[in-house]
Amino acid sequence: MALGKLGSIARALNKASKQLNILRMMSGKRKKKSKSSIKDNRRAAVKSDNLELQTWADLPAEVLELFLSRLDIGDNIRASAVCKRWCSVATSVRVLDQSPWLMYFPKKGNCYDFYDPVQRKTYSLELPELDGCRVCYTKDGWLLLNRQDWRRLDGNHIFSLFNPFTRDLITLPKFDRTYQIAAFSCAPTSTGCVILIFRRVGSSLVAISTCYPGEKEWTTVNYDAELSCSMCDKLVFSNGLFYCLSDRGWLGVFDPLERTWTVFKVPPPKCLAESSTAKNWSKGKFMIEHKGNIFVVHICCGEDPIIFKLDLTLMEWKEVRSLNGVTLFASFLSSHSRTYATGIMRNSVYFPKVRFYGKRCISFSLDDRRYYPSEQCRDKVEPNTFENFWIEPPKDFTGWM
Repeated sequence: MALGKLGSIARALNKASKQLNILRMMSGKRKKKSKSSIKDNRRAAVKSDNLELQTWADLPAEVLELFLSRLDIGDNIRASAVCKRWCSVATSVRVLDQSPWLMYFPKKGNCYDFYDPVQRKTYSLELPELDGCRVCYTKDGWLLLNRQDWRRLDGNHIFSLFNPFTRDLITLPKFDRTYQIAAFSCAPTSTGCVILIFRRVGSSLVAISTCYPGEKEWTTVNYDAELSCSMCDKLVFSNGLFYCLSDRGWLGVFDPLERTWTVFKVPPPKCLAESSTAKNWSKGKFMIEHKGNIFVVHICCGEDPIIFKLDLTLMEWKEVRSLNGVTLFASFLSSHSRTYATGIMRNSVYFPKVRFYGKRCISFSLDDRRYYPSEQCRDKVEPNTFENFWIEPPKDFTGWM
């Protein structure tokens, strides 16, 4: 928003403010005509003259808050430069996305640490419910857990959804097959939550199983799959669809409502195709969704991250050099995104590694084209498969700190 545009808006608000004050004066009780009423009229005339001298800095607080609260984050920041009062009000109504927290797997016991990269603080929480479980995916503050029942000959997998902050647990039907990767669309407290399990069946088939919270069994359908997309490596949910990135960089899409599976004719980014033969190469790539856009972040051998954005119109991956202020939080199990207004966190990629005695999270700034907190971190960003992962924090965590 240009300064001239802000001025015109402010003048319009100034006019509206004066009209509001006049209406307030008119809504008061009318006094009987007398000598004192003549004095009152004179005072009103003086007040009216004073209103003409008011500037946009003198707008009523409720009007200013209403106006500034309806601006997007970029315009809110620009409006805060008008004057000190606008800056104070704009800051008070400015809403920033809360950063996800980094959740650590304990080396022993059930005490899990949660690292807040904004406050640079670590909180601990005992979670005996996770004993013997494998975390498969995380979204909206919930974990998708898997526990294999070794007491049975068929080795059933017991899946459940668990919120570590509220301790809510939702048990899902037993799954009597092997599986490759699993995910879910949104929190089970929301309508439309669907859990998906992907597995390969032979060299030309994939089996996709789905289940909704409260159902008694899984629904499984086999689909023809090209060899290039038969091994799903990453899963994200966006605009009602599950996007599956294969180990070779090809992209498949599953529609849970229509139960359709489609392999996009989008050639994988060159770096992914070249590194598909490297040992443990899958640890070096992450797929992230942000407001309907799909990103892939690739790191390899200590080099700078390469970021690609999916162009569904041209059906190709485009390398991007800027995220336009978006911050990506990458981890093996699931990744997240945020839009930040200011500070070093904007236009960066945060990795699931913390250095300097747990005080700084390793990140890469696309503005500065370097790693933080030090360039030596470039050799430490490739994560272990099940080491740490990002999770949505609770809105109010004072009760368990």
